[in-house]
Amino acid sequence: MSSGLPLSAQLVDVDHVARQVDRARPLAYGRYDYKLEAGLTGLAHLLAPLNVALFTLGNDHVSVAELLGFVTGAASVWLTVLARISNFPVGIANSAFFLVLFASARLFADSGLQVVYIMLGFAGWWQWLHGGPERSRLTVARSGWLLLASCVVAFAALATWGLTVLLDAAHDIAPFWDALTTAVSLAAQFLLNCKRIENWAFWIAADVVYIPLYVVKRLDLTAIVYVLFLALCVAGARAWRHVLRSAGGAPAGAPPVAVSEGSAR
Repeated sequence: MSSGLPLSAQLVDVDHVARQVDRARPLAYGRYDYKLEAGLTGLAHLLAPLNVALFTLGNDHVSVAELLGFVTGAASVWLTVLARISNFPVGIANSAFFLVLFASARLFADSGLQVVYIMLGFAGWWQWLHGGPERSRLTVARSGWLLLASCVVAFAALATWGLTVLLDAAHDIAPFWDALTTAVSLAAQFLLNCKRIENWAFWIAADVVYIPLYVVKRLDLTAIVYVLFLALCVAGARAWRHVLRSAGGAPAGAPPVAVSEGSAR
């Protein structure tokens, strides 16, 4: 499932970005820097049609890129609800799409995070295929307290602190909340890769913060879409819990319960 990075729902003005770069260009500008800038500018122009506004919702100009991102993101979440392994390639495609989009806009912090999501997507894809006993398909199970505590400390605490510092330096308008939602989403993706049912609790926690955050940012369509994501996450938690209960449950430390693709309905 694609992750929950704050999406860039604003249109990318390529010429404005280029002018800003010209003003910020240091005096000692090497040949490599010029080549990199030329490549990024060319990429931005190539992707300009994706930034054409299709319609306006409130104060949010919805572009082709934004709409496609929402569609692939929703598809990835729905496939995860159904426990389909195809959620990973769809999620990877979603992250790759935003990686190119953010890179063309020179949003390098956001671009770098998409690379992390892509790597986690490939790792999760492999784990679901070969993470079980004797490299069999991974099956769903509950997390032990040690794993959950590690996720809270490593992601919710340490990652939030580190990302807050990074986003504050990048002049993000809500560094702590953006850092918190990103860190919790990374924890959720990690648990999803392990096929642990508690991944849904982390996705739900992230979405509960995302929705008002996007409302404050005046990203109306994004907030509405995350309400849909929240509903899908609740449905996913109920579906996976039903499968575990029907199989007699799988407490922490017990052998995992098999969930075949599409069985979690």
